[in-house]
Amino acid sequence: MEWDRLLCSERLRNRPYEARPNRSIFVQDHDRIVFSTPFRRLANKTQVQPLYEHDHVHHRLIHSIEVSSVARSLAMRIGDWLEGIGQIAAGESHSLSNIVQAASVAHDIGNPPFGHSGEAAMGDWFAERFDDARGMMAEIETAQRSEFVKFEGNAQGFRIIARLEMYRNDGGMQLSKATLGAFAKYPVTSAVREDIVGEGRAPYVGLKKFGLFRSELDLFRKAAESLGLPEETGAAGSWWRRHPLVFIVEAADDICYNIVDLEDAFTTGELRYEAVRDVLQEAAKRPDSVMGDLSPAEHIALLRALSIGAAIESCVEAFKANYDAIMAGTFSDSLADAGPMAGVFEKMKALSRDEVFTARRKTELEVSGRRVIGNVMTGILPVFEDLARVGWDRDRLSDHNRQLVRALDLDLRDVTNAEEALHALADFTSGMTDRYAVRIARMLTGI
Repeated sequence: MEWDRLLCSERLRNRPYEARPNRSIFVQDHDRIVFSTPFRRLANKTQVQPLYEHDHVHHRLIHSIEVSSVARSLAMRIGDWLEGIGQIAAGESHSLSNIVQAASVAHDIGNPPFGHSGEAAMGDWFAERFDDARGMMAEIETAQRSEFVKFEGNAQGFRIIARLEMYRNDGGMQLSKATLGAFAKYPVTSAVREDIVGEGRAPYVGLKKFGLFRSELDLFRKAAESLGLPEETGAAGSWWRRHPLVFIVEAADDICYNIVDLEDAFTTGELRYEAVRDVLQEAAKRPDSVMGDLSPAEHIALLRALSIGAAIESCVEAFKANYDAIMAGTFSDSLADAGPMAGVFEKMKALSRDEVFTARRKTELEVSGRRVIGNVMTGILPVFEDLARVGWDRDRLSDHNRQLVRALDLDLRDVTNAEEALHALADFTSGMTDRYAVRIARMLTGI
């Protein structure tokens, strides 16, 4: 891969744009995302702690802003190094940092309410309906069902930024192709991934999940061709090697959720001060750090800041050490797991897995959240079933279903077949905030 193509500033749909001296297209990408409605909704979506009243616990929007800050720092360090060895032109380090900052603020924009348990809840709901396979559910091809059954926020995120938001069906936000490439962690559709991976381990990190719906495949293909991403072709279709900047966005996310989730767990009382202090002291390389006049919360905050700095250094070193493989499209690891801090990251993951993700309050609310999502989707499904019955003519919906459409502000503009109907259902459900989902579930069930 070549940097002069990887930093492509062409817009999706090739809208002409001339950058001003003080406002590059990549900065405009960032601004379009942060001023969008889907980004604003992240303020009321779960990061780890669902429906928490504590003001200091992270939600998806704050997490996304922090990830973009860390990604920018990572990219500036790596960009300076690339300039120094003559891989990119002088000043292009700013392009790298602006691209990853934009991609990072969007990285969770497709996540449904209630975090990853929300993804599982949506997937399970679709799986139950496909098992029954009546009506319009029977019209979905077997090979395509997996993109609903294994609903993926990454694919929904690409759908939002490249199709739904702003210029609907005309490139979406019309972001630069470089930003779209840096966003796409998993440049593969569900059907192609299933054909390659099956139930085994992914042979390449970009195949760990799927990140594209079939409906947006051609949009990504246009970006990938301009960026020069290596394309692989199999029996079920094409997939692509990752854009090198994806690894920076992913590393920033890994740094933030591994370190900051521990701070949140201390804040909520799910982890003891000593447990968080010990692992952050190891990460920060400050085993002798003492509280002094600091409160426990202030000490943890200090160690968190020092740990993030050390983690950035570790990921920069990993990028340098694996640069040739990254540019060849063969590197198949994360920078967090390939750097000197890999062992500490593993300890953080184990602490979260064993103590935080299984906490009683979180478990109870995830169970409740799954029921909320199920009630919402079950309550809305009759609208789409009625629409299928009347030949996809919105004007012929029953009075009650018209009332539902008005009450929920359901967007049916693109719904002309079963596939589009299920995507519209997923668009609405995944776009809800946690509290809005609870309110709508109550309305639809009459509780």
